Amino acid sequence: MKRIFQVFPAILLFVSCFPTIKVAGQFTEQGFNDMAEQMSKGPVKDVTVKELKKKQPLTIVLLDTRERSEYDVSHIANARWVGFKDFDLTKVSDLSKNTAIVTYCSVGYRSERIGEQLQKAGYQHVINLKGGIFDWVNKGNPVVDGQGKAVQQVHGYDQQWGKWVNKGRVVY
Repeated sequence: MKRIFQVFPAILLFVSCFPTIKVAGQFTEQGFNDMAEQMSKGPVKDVTVKELKKKQPLTIVLLDTRERSEYDVSHIANARWVGFKDFDLTKVSDLSKNTAIVTYCSVGYRSERIGEQLQKAGYQHVINLKGGIFDWVNKGNPVVDGQGKAVQQVHGYDQQWGKWVNKGRVVY
């Protein structure tokens, strides 16, 4: 009984960090939004899928901060792969510090971290796609594979995260 009281606070803390995670195998929009909000917390301003679609595509550089294997499965058309684990500022050295940049990943965590690095390096107009490519796909927007061909699939990162994709086909 004493062990339960020792473990209970840790369980309570974990549950409070993710208050509406997918319950009983069901995707909920609010659950996804709450999770995405937690994942993208930081100094980089967020943009929603709806807001991004209103902006002119030629004035924004999209940076995909996922792993190369995820990008090759599918990515937002015209996005530039920069990676996460092996990200290096030389991958964006051709961009002006005034370039409008939108970073994205699966849900917003990795892209937030890369966005922070870009801001520290002096890039002035960096925003993070809240909900990442999962929200992009969930809202019915197109993605392309490594050859630029339209596809219906998205890399789910792993089983834990892939549950947040409710449209298209999840692959790992």
